[in-house]
Amino acid sequence: MAANRIRVAKDKAELVKSLVASKDTTGPFQTYVEVIVFAAALGVRYKKRIALGETTKREPSPIPQENFASLGYELIIKLLAINETQDIEIIASREDLYEDKRTEIFEEYANGGLDILEKELRGAVDYSERILLFLISEKYTQETLEEDFNLSKFLN
Repeated sequence: MAANRIRVAKDKAELVKSLVASKDTTGPFQTYVEVIVFAAALGVRYKKRIALGETTKREPSPIPQENFASLGYELIIKLLAINETQDIEIIASREDLYEDKRTEIFEEYANGGLDILEKELRGAVDYSERILLFLISEKYTQETLEEDFNLSKFLN
């Protein structure tokens, strides 16, 4: 059976729900899909891939992959899979084995990213502000690293 739904680890379900804007929260994301894609990107950035363990059956329930495709994120799932496995077959084939592997890789990176977010957001009142500060800090750190190793100043 192909894994045509993206699952969320049970221990991260409350975090995912709190990151989506609703009448009860002021989350920075509009959909669960956006939360999971952002988390997967964060997981990849920090090379953090964590197995799901027990998954949630209720809110957020497993998200159909069609939702990712309709928002233009299906390609990310495939790119992560080919980057991780270095095997072109993983994106070319429609076999259940390959679909399951692509889904597993994406879910595990998303879970790793959610783990990072969980630590970064601990104690925060406004998640949007804290995520923005985290991203600004990341950008500043990256620019500092690039400046430290920029040899172009010697090419005059």
